[in-house]
Amino acid sequence: MSAHPIDTAVTLDDKYTRPRGRVYMTGTQALVRLMLAQKQRDEAAGLNTGGFVSGYRGSPLGSVDLEMWKAAPHLESHRIKFVPGLNEELAATSVWGTQMVSLDPKATVDGVFALWYGKGPGVDRCGDVFKHGNIAGCSRHGGVVLVAGDDHACKSSTLPHQSEHAFIAAMIPVLNPAGVRELIEFGLHGYAMSRYSGCWIGLKVVSDTVESSTSMDIDPMAVEIRVPDTYPIPDGGFHIRWPDPPLEQENRLQRERLYALLEYVRQNGLNRQDWEAPGARLGIVTTGKSYLDVREALSMMGIDEAAARDMGLRLLKIGVSWPLEPECICEFAEGLDEILVVEEKRQIIEYQIKEHLYNAAIAARPRVVGKYDETGEWVHVPHDGILLSPNGELTPAAIAGVIASRIAKVIGAEALGPSARPYLAARKPAEGFTRPAQGTPQRLPYFCSGCPHNTSTKVPEGSRAVAGIGCHYMAQWMNRRTETFTQMGGEGATWIGQAFFTDTPHIFANLGDGTYSHSGSLAIRAAVAAGVNITYKILVNDAVAMTGGQPVEGAPTVPQILQQMVAEGVPHLRLVGDDPDALAELPGLPAGIAISHRDKMDDIQRELRNKPGVSVIVYVQTCAAEKRRRRKRGKLADPPRRVVINEEVCEGCGDCGVQSNCVSIQPLETPLGRKRTIDQSSCNKDYSCLKGFCPSFVTVEGGRLRKPARSAAPLPTGLPAPRIPGLHEPCNIAITGVGGTGVITIGALMGIAAHLEGKGVVVLDMAGLAQKGGAVMSHVRLAATPSALHATRVPAGRADLILGCDLMVAASLDALDMMSPVRTRAVINADVAPTGAFTQDPDWAISPQAMLEQVQGATRHLESLQAGALATALMGDSIATNVFMLGYAWQKSWIPLEESSLMRAIELNGAAVEMNKAAFAWGRQAALDPAAVAVAAGLRQSGTVVMMPPRTHSLDALLADRTARLTSYQHAAYARRYEAFVREIAAQEAARTGGTRFAREVAISLYKLMAYKDEYEVARLFVGTGFFDRLARQFEGGYSLRFHLAPPLFARRDAHGHLMKKAYGPWMRHAYAVLAKARFLRGTPFDPFGYTAERRAERAAIPDYQASMRRVAAKLAPERLETALELARLPQEVRGYGHVKAEQARQAELRRRQLLARLEAEPDTRNRPAPHEAA
Repeated sequence: MSAHPIDTAVTLDDKYTRPRGRVYMTGTQALVRLMLAQKQRDEAAGLNTGGFVSGYRGSPLGSVDLEMWKAAPHLESHRIKFVPGLNEELAATSVWGTQMVSLDPKATVDGVFALWYGKGPGVDRCGDVFKHGNIAGCSRHGGVVLVAGDDHACKSSTLPHQSEHAFIAAMIPVLNPAGVRELIEFGLHGYAMSRYSGCWIGLKVVSDTVESSTSMDIDPMAVEIRVPDTYPIPDGGFHIRWPDPPLEQENRLQRERLYALLEYVRQNGLNRQDWEAPGARLGIVTTGKSYLDVREALSMMGIDEAAARDMGLRLLKIGVSWPLEPECICEFAEGLDEILVVEEKRQIIEYQIKEHLYNAAIAARPRVVGKYDETGEWVHVPHDGILLSPNGELTPAAIAGVIASRIAKVIGAEALGPSARPYLAARKPAEGFTRPAQGTPQRLPYFCSGCPHNTSTKVPEGSRAVAGIGCHYMAQWMNRRTETFTQMGGEGATWIGQAFFTDTPHIFANLGDGTYSHSGSLAIRAAVAAGVNITYKILVNDAVAMTGGQPVEGAPTVPQILQQMVAEGVPHLRLVGDDPDALAELPGLPAGIAISHRDKMDDIQRELRNKPGVSVIVYVQTCAAEKRRRRKRGKLADPPRRVVINEEVCEGCGDCGVQSNCVSIQPLETPLGRKRTIDQSSCNKDYSCLKGFCPSFVTVEGGRLRKPARSAAPLPTGLPAPRIPGLHEPCNIAITGVGGTGVITIGALMGIAAHLEGKGVVVLDMAGLAQKGGAVMSHVRLAATPSALHATRVPAGRADLILGCDLMVAASLDALDMMSPVRTRAVINADVAPTGAFTQDPDWAISPQAMLEQVQGATRHLESLQAGALATALMGDSIATNVFMLGYAWQKSWIPLEESSLMRAIELNGAAVEMNKAAFAWGRQAALDPAAVAVAAGLRQSGTVVMMPPRTHSLDALLADRTARLTSYQHAAYARRYEAFVREIAAQEAARTGGTRFAREVAISLYKLMAYKDEYEVARLFVGTGFFDRLARQFEGGYSLRFHLAPPLFARRDAHGHLMKKAYGPWMRHAYAVLAKARFLRGTPFDPFGYTAERRAERAAIPDYQASMRRVAAKLAPERLETALELARLPQEVRGYGHVKAEQARQAELRRRQLLARLEAEPDTRNRPAPHEAA
C-alpha cells in the first residue's frame, strides 16, 4: 500500500476563499465563485461595482438559492445582493433594472453585474423580458449573464428543454461551457462581452456541468480578457441609454452590437481548434457537454491527438454557439472533405456552419453532417439517415459509433484501430448484459412518509383531478385518478377549454403554495372569469420540498391566500388542515370561513363538486420532510407519540397503506404470511395509518424509542492494508441507491479524498426526484490527472465498480448499461427496501435473486451481503450502511484512494464522524471475514448473499404448526377437526395426482378460516404472544398505550356505513386479558359477539370451504391442478376486518365462481381410456 501525501490545509470553504490554486467545488458553487471573482477583478481594475443575483430554482439549478444563502457572508462582503425571484420573469425584470442604475444620477456604484438563473421552462417564460432587456442593453460597467439550466433527458422536468432557441429568438448570444471550470472562465468572459457589446449573454448549463463536482486549479484573476480596441464604436457606444427609440435599439443590436460581440469572440479565441492536422479530410465540431462526450468517445476508440493527426482528423471546440464566428469555421473547413457536427438536441451550430460555408471563398466546401447524414434532413419519412439523434441525450458510445462510421466513409476503415472497430459494426458495442424484462420493478419517486399530499391529492369516487408542478405531480403515477398536467402557473386552466364540450360537470385541480405564489393565482382568476366548475386545492405545506425545502417566495400566509381568493370573487372557500384549532386562531381570516379537520376532506370535496363555479380548498399541513428537518434542529416540537402494529393481529390486508399512502408502512414476512410494521426511523408521525380499519394499531404516548444498541464487539483494528490500485487509466465507479439514504454523500467523500490526494476527479449526482425515495446514481470518475478525464458520467460498458447500495437501482437499465462482463466488479447490498407501490398493493413482491442474477450476468465479479442489516446491528443506525459498503469495496482493492484521505474526507464532511469511521472499519472487516462480522452483529448469516427462502415446509410440519396454533386459539378438539379434514384432502390428492401441493394450500387456507380473528382472538394475540414485552424492548421512559379499535357492538358508523375507530386507553390491556380467557364462549349461544353479521359470515365460511374443497378434490387431475390451487388459495386473499374483509370476500366469491366454471371445462385425462382400449 503506497502512501500518498494529502493536502492537510484543505477546508470546505476553499472554493470561495482560496484566491488561486486547487479547489473542490460543484458547478452550482462555481456560479457563486463567479460572482466573487467578477467583483475582485473589478476592484483590481479600480471599479466600484455591485453584484446582483436573482432567478427561480429548478433542476438542474435547483440549489442555486441554497448555495447563495450559504455563501451569504462572502457575497455581502463583496457587495453582492441575492434576491430570489417570485418567478423567473419578474427576476429577469429586476435584472434589467440593475442595468438602469447607470441612468440614475444618484447611483452609488459604477455599475451592477447581474446573474439570472432558471431552468428551461423559466427561459421560455421570460421571452418578453429577455427581448426587452437585451435590446435595451447593458451599462458600461454592469453586464448581464443569464444561466439557463436545461434538462435534455427530461429526468426531472415535464418536457426536455433546449434554451438556445429561446435565446436566439431574443438575439442573446450563447456561451456553452464544457465543465465546472469553464463556468467561471466563460462567466467572466460573459460579463466582459456584455459590457463591451451591450448584449445580455446566455450561459447554457446541463446536469453534467452544473450538478457535477470536480477538483480543479483556478485563478480567476489570471483569466485573460482582451477587449477589442480596433473595432469601430459608434457615437454613443453600445450601452443602455434613455430615451432610446425602439427602432434605433433594433438597429443598434442587429447591425452593431452583435458584430462587436463577434469581434470579441474572435480576439479572445473562445472558439478554438483543439486538434490540428495538416491535410486533414474529416473535422469534428462540437460544444459544451458534447465536447466532453466527443473526447471521451475518441479516448474509448483509442484515438488521441497524435493518432488524429496521423489519420487526418481535426477537432474544433465551440465556446460561443450563437452567433457562430465565421472566420474560425472557414479556417477549420479548409481542405476538409466532411465536417461532423456533434451537438445535443436540435441543430444550432450545424445550421450556422452550412450558412457560413455556402458562399465561403474556399477552394472546396466540405460536406456537413450531424443530425443526419448526407441524404439531408427534410426527406421522406421514416428517415433512416439519422446520425446523432435530436431526442434525449447523446452518449460517448453513440458518438463513438458515428465517428467510426464517418472515419470509415471519409478516411477509410483501415484508419480505425482495434479499440475503434467494434463501434463501427453497430455504432456501439453490443450490450454485455441481458436487458431487464418488461415490467421489471422500478424505484419511482413517491410521496415522503407523512407527506400532506398523501391526503390532499385524493379525490372522491367519480371525480378526477389534474396535476401541476410540485411534489403533487407524482400523484399521476399513483392510484389517485389524477390525469394530465400543465406548465407551472397553468394549473386547472386547461379545464376552461374543455368544460364547454364535455358532459363531465366538474374537476379538481391541485396547486402548490409555491406555484400559487409564482403565478398560479392567475389561473384561479381565469377560471373565475370563465365561470367554469372547478375546485382548486391550494396545498399549503410551508416549503418548496421538490428542490430542497426552500421557503416560498413572498411567504404568503394562509389568511392572505384566503383574503385574495375572496377578493378574486371565489364564492366557495374551505380551510382544511391537520390542526383546525390552530388554524382558527390565525389572525386575518375572512369572516365566516369554514374550518375542518383533514379527516373531512372527502366530504368537503363531495360537497364542493356540486357547487356551481369556482371553489377553493386551502389545505394546510407542513411538508413532512421539512417537519423532520425542523424537529432535528429543535425548531419544531416532536410529538411524543408513535404508532406500532401488533403483527400478530395484522391481517396484511393493506388498508393502512390505502388510507395513508405512507412508505413507512413496511412489509414484515412471518410464518403466517406477510404482515405490516412501521419503520420508525422514517416515520414522520402523520398518524394517517391509524385510519386503516384494523385493531392491530397501538400508539405509544410519551416515552421514546430505544436507539438500537451498537454491537458490543470491539472495533476492528490492525487490519491488513489492501493494495491501492493504480490509475494508468481512469477508474469509473457508479453508486446506486435510494434518495435520502446518503448515497450522494459517498460520492462526495470519494471526490474530496481524491482532491486531497491531488488526483483528477469528477462526481456527477443523477438525482432527479430521488429525494422523494426514487432512484439515485452517483458517477465517480478518478484519474491520475484532471486532463485524463472528459465526460462526467461513467460511459457505457466502462464501469470498474458498481457500489450497489440498492439492488433494484443496480439492476436498472441505466446501471446495467454501464457494466461490462470483462471489466466490472460489483458489491451489492442484498437488503431490498420496498417501493411506494407497496402502499397500494399488499401483495407487491420482487425477486431479489432475479435482480442479482441480472447484475451477475453483466459483471465479471459480484459479491453481495446484507449490508443494511449488518451496519444497523453494528452501528445502531441504518445510515451507516453506505459507508460500510465503501469500506468493504476499499478493502477489496477496488477503490484507488488512500485510507487517510477517505478518513480526512469524513472529518471534513463533519456529520457523524466517529460512526462513519467505525462503519468503514467494519466494512473492511466484512471483506476479510464476513462470518466474523455477522457474529459480531448478532446475525446468523455469513455475510454473503442471503435471500428469504420460499415456503418449503412439508405438509406434516405445516400441520404440526397449525394444529398447535389452533389448540391455543380454541382447544385440542378444534385442532383435531382441522387436521382430520386436511389429511382427508391429502389422501385424495395423493391418489389422484401423487402430490401434496393442493393439500398444503388447503391447510393454509382452512387454518386462516378457522382461526378467524374475533374479539377473543385479538385479545389473546395482544396478551398471549409477548407483544407488550416487545414494546418494552423497543421503547423506554414512562409511556402509556392507546388502542385504536372499532368494536362492532359499540362503534359509531360514518356516512358510508363503516364502523369508526376510536382510541381506548391503557385499561384495554386489562380488558384484553379478560376477553382472552373468555374465548370458551366463542360459537356458543352465550357469545355476545357471535351474533354480528361479520362473525356469522366467518363461521359459515368454514363448512362452505370444506364442502367446496371436497368437490374440487374429487375432480383433481394433473390438468386441473393449477385451477384447483387457485381455488384452494382464495381464502388467503380475504384479509382484514369489517368492511375491508367483506369487500374482499365479495370479490373472492366472484372469482370462485369463475374458477369453478373453468375447472368443470378442463379435461380429466385420468378417466380417459388408453388409446389401445379405445380401439
